[in-house]
Amino acid sequence: MNHLKVNDQQSILTLSKHGWSRRHIARELKLDRATVRRHLEAAAANAAISTPGSGSAADSNAAISTLGLESTGGSEPAGIATAGSGVGPGRKSVCLPWAVAIEAAVVAGLSAQRIYQDLVIEHSFAGSYQAVKRFVRKLSAVAVLPFRRMEVEPGAEAQIDFGQGAWVDQPDGRKRRPHLLRVVLSHSRKGYSEVMWRQSTEEFIRGLENCFRHFGGVPKTLVVDNLKAAVTQADWYDPEINPKMREFCAHYGTVLLPTKPKMPRHKGKIESGVKYGQNNALKGRRFESLTTQNHFLSEWERTVADTRLHGTTRQQVGKAFMEREKPALLALPASLFPVFQEGQRRVHRDGHVEVQKAYYSVPPEYVSRQVWVRWEPGLVRVFNHRMEPIALHARHQPGQFSTDPIHLHSHKRNSIERGVNYQLDRACLIGRHTGSWARAMYAQRGIEGVRVLQGLLALAEKHPVAHLEAAAAKALHHGGFHLRDLRDLLAQPPPVTQLDFLETHPLIRDLNDYGALVPACFENDDTPQPQSIPINESTQP
Repeated sequence: MNHLKVNDQQSILTLSKHGWSRRHIARELKLDRATVRRHLEAAAANAAISTPGSGSAADSNAAISTLGLESTGGSEPAGIATAGSGVGPGRKSVCLPWAVAIEAAVVAGLSAQRIYQDLVIEHSFAGSYQAVKRFVRKLSAVAVLPFRRMEVEPGAEAQIDFGQGAWVDQPDGRKRRPHLLRVVLSHSRKGYSEVMWRQSTEEFIRGLENCFRHFGGVPKTLVVDNLKAAVTQADWYDPEINPKMREFCAHYGTVLLPTKPKMPRHKGKIESGVKYGQNNALKGRRFESLTTQNHFLSEWERTVADTRLHGTTRQQVGKAFMEREKPALLALPASLFPVFQEGQRRVHRDGHVEVQKAYYSVPPEYVSRQVWVRWEPGLVRVFNHRMEPIALHARHQPGQFSTDPIHLHSHKRNSIERGVNYQLDRACLIGRHTGSWARAMYAQRGIEGVRVLQGLLALAEKHPVAHLEAAAAKALHHGGFHLRDLRDLLAQPPPVTQLDFLETHPLIRDLNDYGALVPACFENDDTPQPQSIPINESTQP
């Protein structure tokens, strides 16, 4: 006999008990009919033999009752494997008398080791730990907790997903299949359908905007799959939302809530809603254009989807929407969400970013860093990594530069860019005469005096302030308002100050006082004077 997996053997027995033929079972399980026949005959032979310890049918039903399940009149109880619980052919588990306590412990999350210890201490269990572990393993495999249905208040939630649209005939004779955007309000099951060629962020946003206008309001939350148009980084706890999508939600006052990755049951309403739209509206149809298909979907929503009696709510979809959900939707804003494009840019070394061949300045601290740029038909906005605005420019033609003066570093601004008043103020800081000369010079010479002011500030870096002040005072007195006048005055040697000797001063003594200090020995000097030595002419060199 071929050795089949346990689940295949169990499937053969279960389907046979439900009245399936051997041919049907073999076709469904992709098995040979002879293999199915042999397993069914072997199962019938084992059932006819009373194995030691197996007990009667009444004992089996009693064991099933101990597990908290109802007997099905000799058939297999729903939701539990017979091998693990001791029901059916084979030896019963020694854990059956304590099945209820073990099941409660499994539901409480206790481990097999803990359950075994409690059975030994509290119930004087005589079986082995392996017996408890096998029983718990089988019980855990079938004791699956039911899913919890999530129903929401009117206007609280809309679920969104993409499917496949119907084929569209192209002008060149080929056909193309668009994407089907489907939005379903979770309370009333009111739907909206639209086909589009791409799942880009811009087309996704425009589809949602059309949906809100169709509903006449905005749901408080949007439950979406982790599609790239809305979510840049999937994370159940802290997903990274596309910045453009975040701005869209802020504009409409709603919140985007991505589902857990690879967990489609978190948005079960839209999963069935997409299938309903594909199968009921579009399956087997072809359209000549995208517009024609969207017009058909709009009529199908109005005449078919809205008029149906929903299988779960048992209410007419369109009526439930108009009576309860539409009044609970958020009001639409006064304007549509602005059309713009965006992307990451690296700031060039000249402090500008490039957007469609034009260049826009940013603050100097962002040089060589990444920024986020958003451009509209008339504006360009620049944001930092925290999406805080750092620059705003009007759109320019390709090849043009837009430089905001406040984005120039102070070390990169020349005095001309700072303006004449800045230079005049600096001249006044040098000194009173220098400032007066600078203002008088600019008043007389006008715009050509701007460079003279630059030269004056350069002279202040080379000459002492006192000398420059003196030269400016003389030049102002004589009306010399050329820079060479100041240079000539500064080139002259500084005037020599004549110091007159004082004849009387408290510190100056009378000459007679000094005469009294001369020793008397200098008056009668008897010191012999040195005699001159005659020089012989022969000694002369």
